[in-house]
Amino acid sequence: MKNLFIYAAVIAATMGSMTACSDFLDVKPVTNKQEPDFVSQEGITQLLTGMYARLNSTDANDGYFRSTLTNYVYGDVMGGDANKGSTFQDQPDFTSLETYTFTTDNAYFETKWAHSYHGVFTANNVIKVADLAKEELSAIAGQSKDFYTETIAQARFIRGFFHFEVVKLFGAAVPYVDDIAMKENVNPQVSNVDENGNYIYIWDKIVEDLQFAYDNLPDTWTEAGRVNKWAAGAMLAKVKMYQSSPYNGKNGTSNHWTEVKTILEDVIANGKDNKGTKFRLADTYEELYTAGESDWTGESVFDVQAAVSGTVEQTANINGAWHIGFSGALGTGGWGFYQPSYDMVNAHIVDANGLPKMDDSYRNDPALSTLDENNLPHTDLTVYTDPRLDVSTGRFETPFLDWTVPNALDGWVRDVSNGGLYLNKKNIPRKADKGSLSNTTQTNSTAKNFHLIRYADVLLWYAETLIELGQPQQAGEYINQVRARAANSYVKAVDPATMTEASSTYVLDDKINGKQSTDAAANYRIGLYPPSQFASKDKALEALRWERRIELAMEGHRWYDLARWGIASEVLNDFVKYEAKHLGKYSNSTYNAKWATMPIPHNEILKMDGLLVQNENWK
Repeated sequence: MKNLFIYAAVIAATMGSMTACSDFLDVKPVTNKQEPDFVSQEGITQLLTGMYARLNSTDANDGYFRSTLTNYVYGDVMGGDANKGSTFQDQPDFTSLETYTFTTDNAYFETKWAHSYHGVFTANNVIKVADLAKEELSAIAGQSKDFYTETIAQARFIRGFFHFEVVKLFGAAVPYVDDIAMKENVNPQVSNVDENGNYIYIWDKIVEDLQFAYDNLPDTWTEAGRVNKWAAGAMLAKVKMYQSSPYNGKNGTSNHWTEVKTILEDVIANGKDNKGTKFRLADTYEELYTAGESDWTGESVFDVQAAVSGTVEQTANINGAWHIGFSGALGTGGWGFYQPSYDMVNAHIVDANGLPKMDDSYRNDPALSTLDENNLPHTDLTVYTDPRLDVSTGRFETPFLDWTVPNALDGWVRDVSNGGLYLNKKNIPRKADKGSLSNTTQTNSTAKNFHLIRYADVLLWYAETLIELGQPQQAGEYINQVRARAANSYVKAVDPATMTEASSTYVLDDKINGKQSTDAAANYRIGLYPPSQFASKDKALEALRWERRIELAMEGHRWYDLARWGIASEVLNDFVKYEAKHLGKYSNSTYNAKWATMPIPHNEILKMDGLLVQNENWK
């Protein structure tokens, strides 16, 4: 029988070597066990550990960065916020994604498909084995319910989560694989059309899984790494929000904004992390990306756990430590992928009121970084930008975390003509992060959790929901709440020799709190949107969409937002026109208006002998 999904044998617990910020996830590897060996509370716990480990799997068998849940390949590079980097010839399938010349047989799509359904498999396997001891497990007390119910709730969350990963990229007309199908065949062949050839959209199946998790998970766990009720609620709202978004009318969409509002109001009013901290914005934007500070600020709604310790190098950087690392500048090694785009960086330029240039006039401003007459990078630090820029992006002549102040090209960028002059920064380790991975030959790993959902994201979802429900003025309160936090921190000037704070001629011009600080690494300015920005739906959406881009820069969201809003073609074709002024590889790029979803991998369709049908946009 041909296989639709690449499933491993039932040894999910062998992935228990994952290093993480929780005893629950720090289980030693288990080998040479068969299914009956897991039919117990201890065995199920091991399987749960393996299931959670799928969230941070970036090894060779999973295609490295092709499948990582940071989604930087799809969300940031396809979304115009980042360039692939490295060299044009390196990873041609990746290059075809960034230049919009891809086809249905692109290996990245196939790897992402397989990895996501492997995550579905691990969740179904937990349910399958737990059902073998349902009576026994139901008699064991859980955190707030019984052990069996809470096990199933966790597994159904992960199953819904990974199905949603498929839907976000390939559309909602994809196979939904449950534990019943897996019990019948470990490699189930599930069609995405009915007997009449009509697409089967799986939104409601995902919602059922996440609703069960929301209804049955505890508020908090004693083990910090597990998904709780509030993370499930946030994910449920996100799915319903996507289901309600425009796309292009060919993704089984329907209107659920009122339901989204109710769920988000519950999460905002009552949600808390597993340490019992009520959800809140972290005090500063910068601390969200600082190991040892970012995990339990109250902003983490759903994180991929990580720690620089143990024996497994790749689990200490969800992007894949080698993939996004610089080739030698930090002495850490790396391939040089994932460079912020000129367009994304210039989008941080602000006007005299500290507000973004939402008329796209930022594209008429000179690039903030150029090569001088000696072919060395020069950054114009006098231009006022949103202070979040230098947290998201490494710029030459500004401090790069606690490492140094980059002032030459050597070791930072492999090919400026292909990747540009900017450096990924949010997920690069600080020098102080280096940790104690016992088998690593490089140190480009970090203890920073990766935030799959953070509270700022939730607030912006809520603002979008209010706008869609005809309440743009109220939405402005939440958008400005996120924006106000940006004034609380900025990158400060340092002495390059000692990396200690130094005097500066640059300022943070804080229009929100009416003060100026004179120790900044570059000129920054930030202000709040005025009430007039929220006088209409269109104006409010303009601010909401802009704020999502800046606040969530380099976090893998951009393309997904553009696609669900139905504006990907418009925005990305403007992007390539601008980026081509700096990088010639974009000169012939065009984004097709139909590409609100990506093609179901051609090889998967061939394997299914007609049971799997290509989505509407790629027929």
